[in-house]
Amino acid sequence: MAEIVLRVRLMGGDHIDVTYEEVDAIDPVAVIEHAITTLTRDVGALRTRHGDRLVVLYGRGVAALEVAPRGAVV
Repeated sequence: MAEIVLRVRLMGGDHIDVTYEEVDAIDPVAVIEHAITTLTRDVGALRTRHGDRLVVLYGRGVAALEVAPRGAVV
């Protein structure tokens, strides 16, 4: 399982830090590429976590991503 931390800047200017993981992936780079590819589609959505909460990111609301392979984005 590979997990990454995304700092997502939303279209409204706010940002949120979420974690995204893929059970079948080993390489964090592949997970990053999958997240970017998914969010570039108009109907793309990612199931992520913010603490104990499930957060679904829709590509239309995302303005930018910052990626950290592990730990918090500083």
